Amino acid sequence: MTKQRSDSRYLAPGRATRYLLNPLVAGLTRLGLPLAGSAVLGVRGRRSGTVRTTPVNPLRLDGARYLVAARGETQWVRNLRVAGEAELTVGRRTERVAAAELTAPADAVPVLRDYLRRWGWEVGAFFDGVGAGSSDEELAAAASRHPVFVLTTP
Repeated sequence: MTKQRSDSRYLAPGRATRYLLNPLVAGLTRLGLPLAGSAVLGVRGRRSGTVRTTPVNPLRLDGARYLVAARGETQWVRNLRVAGEAELTVGRRTERVAAAELTAPADAVPVLRDYLRRWGWEVGAFFDGVGAGSSDEELAAAASRHPVFVLTTP
């Protein structure tokens, strides 16, 4: 079993997000109408083995793709650490990807900066005042609370 980080936290979504917004975004994305570049992440559950899905915002930066866990140590983060692979779906297109977590906070800084530049309006509330214009030190400190995965095609 994967060990949880000592500084981990999880900001659970409210009822409206869990039962209305996430299903709406996922449904539109599956229909090929992604909102703000969203995709549906499908990852095998670490205990159940069942594929679990959730909408995510994959980020392209300098020729690579990343996933950032704005809410922290979510279930999809824990599952992806164990599985090491997932599927991203937009419309009828599903792509299998391998995922590796960035472990050095300095490596996550440019990813977090660009992620917050692009989606800060949507996820900024989860970053405790850290934004795209924050210092490298502030972003590096935030990296321990917001796991970042680099995605590759296996």
